[in-house]
Amino acid sequence: MRYYIISGEASGDLHGANLIKAIAKKDKDAHFRAWGGNLMESAGATLVKHYKDLAFMGFWEVIKNLKNILNNIKFCKQDILQFKPDVVILIDYPGFNLKIAKFLKKQNIKCYYYISPQVWAWHASRTKLLKAYVDKMFVILPFEKDYFKTWDYEVEFVGHPLLDSISQRIPNANFRAENKLSDKPLIAIIPGSRKQEINKMLPTMLQLAKDYKSFEFIIAGVNTLGESFYKKFNIPQNVKIIYNQIYDILEHAHTAVVTSGTATLETALFEVPEVICYKGNIISYLIAKQLVDLKYICLVNLILDKPVVDELIQGDYNYKNLKSSFEKIIHTGERRQEILNEYKILKDMLGNKGASEKTATLMLNDLKNG
Repeated sequence: MRYYIISGEASGDLHGANLIKAIAKKDKDAHFRAWGGNLMESAGATLVKHYKDLAFMGFWEVIKNLKNILNNIKFCKQDILQFKPDVVILIDYPGFNLKIAKFLKKQNIKCYYYISPQVWAWHASRTKLLKAYVDKMFVILPFEKDYFKTWDYEVEFVGHPLLDSISQRIPNANFRAENKLSDKPLIAIIPGSRKQEINKMLPTMLQLAKDYKSFEFIIAGVNTLGESFYKKFNIPQNVKIIYNQIYDILEHAHTAVVTSGTATLETALFEVPEVICYKGNIISYLIAKQLVDLKYICLVNLILDKPVVDELIQGDYNYKNLKSSFEKIIHTGERRQEILNEYKILKDMLGNKGASEKTATLMLNDLKNG
């Protein structure tokens, strides 16, 4: 069969790659064409567009890049018709993918959605669009199945694919030696994967290295952004940049400072106490604040429905607050242990590994049945 997969971010590239591998095991004649990244390409997909050229963060950024986005949508529709897929699989990335889903419905092309847009946080009206345009939805957060049920929409909860990614990895036993790391405890700095968010997040994170000389700090770098991009940040001597090895970094990390996103959940699954940070364009933030109905922004707190890890958002994200939150978890004590205990509960709530395999099986069964 022919599979067309659309993702617009690094996390979608990771989950899409694992799904491709799982489908390929069951469908030996599978052909994949995708919008994604290096991981999906390595898994066997022909890459149409790289997510680094698609990721626009926030309302203002979308407005500025509207012409580019509209051109991409037009090209995507033409490319799908030319490829003639048996199914199009959409992965998160709702602003783009919902427009494609509507087009697919008109063209009578089967459409699956893997990893739901966060309609439970905002744009609840989009749930009606998902029901109207998507043939089957596969969700990865435990509360999402109940949410969609309130809209009389039956979806499949498949578990979280990060559990697959982490369980399948082969740890690098020589990680410290290869990267010439000291014996000091490691602090993971995870500033995000997009230039605009890194520009806002990294300078404040780096200030910690000046006050905590007894630790070694590691920036989880993204190699597609290039070394010169990171070097402009005046990086202190006790800070190293290690590219595309976030899991090895987390495997050895004592504590982490993380920009809100998928990495917050990855950090929790590696049982690393963390401080969550986020600062966006002020216009985008003010618009979002009016639309989003959530107590928390980080997946760890959202899933557990309590403030397990500190969130420093927008105006609260400054060095004074960051240092205060960091200080509470850097040393062995009640706050650090409380976070580690909650992480264990989180893992149980996410279900067992095997999300990619389960999703592939459900998709193929549905395709065979019609």
